[in-house]
Amino acid sequence: MGNEPLGVRLVFAAMFLLNAAVLCRGGITSDFVRHPEKAVDMPLDADVFRIPPGYNAPQQVHVTQGDHEGRAVILSWVTPSEAGSSTVFYGTSEHELEFKAEGTVTKYNFYTYTSGYIHHCILSNLKYTTKYFYKVGIGLTTRVFWFKTPPKVDPDAPYTFGLIGDLGQTFDSNITLAHYESNPKGQTVLYVGDLSYADIYPNHDNVRWDTWGRFVERSTAYQPWIWTTGNHEIDFAPEIGEYVPFKPFVHRYHVPHRASGSGSPFWYSIKRASAYIIILASYSAFGKYTPQSEWLEQELPKVNRSETPWLIVLMHSPLYNSYSYHYMEGETMRVMYEPLFVEYKVDVIFSGHVHAYERSYRISNIAYNIIDGNCRPVPDQSAPVYITIGDGGNQEGLAASMTEPQPRYSAFREASFGHAIFDIKNRSHAYYSWYRNQDGNAMEADSLWFFNRVWNLREETYYP
Repeated sequence: MGNEPLGVRLVFAAMFLLNAAVLCRGGITSDFVRHPEKAVDMPLDADVFRIPPGYNAPQQVHVTQGDHEGRAVILSWVTPSEAGSSTVFYGTSEHELEFKAEGTVTKYNFYTYTSGYIHHCILSNLKYTTKYFYKVGIGLTTRVFWFKTPPKVDPDAPYTFGLIGDLGQTFDSNITLAHYESNPKGQTVLYVGDLSYADIYPNHDNVRWDTWGRFVERSTAYQPWIWTTGNHEIDFAPEIGEYVPFKPFVHRYHVPHRASGSGSPFWYSIKRASAYIIILASYSAFGKYTPQSEWLEQELPKVNRSETPWLIVLMHSPLYNSYSYHYMEGETMRVMYEPLFVEYKVDVIFSGHVHAYERSYRISNIAYNIIDGNCRPVPDQSAPVYITIGDGGNQEGLAASMTEPQPRYSAFREASFGHAIFDIKNRSHAYYSWYRNQDGNAMEADSLWFFNRVWNLREETYYP
């Protein structure tokens, strides 16, 4: 093109730019603009942080799955003044709690903070699809709550999961949680990490772990939350003499990792109804020959898609992300684990970390071998959909800056706070919907029908 007339060169340049735009165009960048006000933590005397009345009343009550199959729960709570009892009375009638289980109690110190007495109790051999009432605080101030067990593990068992991440304890966090509560579908929350954000306070003020536990109790005491660790759970602070990572989280939030053969509470798996859920740790070693990597390589072949057709993975740091914030932080884990996710046809991967919302097409970038030049994501119907849902509302605020142009793998993105619902209908279909906070209680801002990668392997979305 060196000797052509100027007009010809301009035509070639315009054609090149137009072609580049076509090649690089992605999906939808929402035109919804959220007001950019700062996310502010609620004050310590906010109603949602109130301490329940009565001497040594149990607080920060939360439920999670307690085994691999869904027939057990772990109940956890804190008593502030003395240990009291770790006994739980429970049953199928609020007025006849005929069963009893004994738990354990622990506490910890973090810098100048001393925790309350943290109780954990496992209720086992529960009946499927049953509402149980339970009482804690025996002998002093008692409180009664309830939860429902899932249906028996079955390929066509319908079940609905809520998705929340990076919640924190701001006024926006309160809207997100209220928004989720007003959406009657969710039966269990899949939580993709970053809980209290206590570590952003001076000396990692662990009082903010207590306020967060009381804040979310209105949901966590009544339905299981499945926990994933994020970077704000690390709490590694050598400058104040705190050298043990994840100390507050490990003491407060027990998970059933041993039931899936995991030696660490940061990665594990559960079955629930028709779903097999694998939780991974973005901030634990995951390279070749590490315990997490070896566990995952042994775990994926165990998934029986005739029993649990839906294969869901949770992690904190997204493997695909088109925001400027935390851009490519998940790249090393992607290189390590993406071939496994494609080989075993993972249906969807949920992540947090980026404080915004994004959904990908089904794509993979596993063909690249350093010398072949195939270094861009391509359509792959065996690959997962990647969904970033780190938009709970925490104090660090929204990740409003996006990379431009929108990459081809990105189907929908929006910088708003919200939550999502993954509604499994049967072995072949699930309906996914995302709700931004500003839309009222049940207005979808993004949605997608999922076709199961084993039982309904057909093209799911248009890739531009």
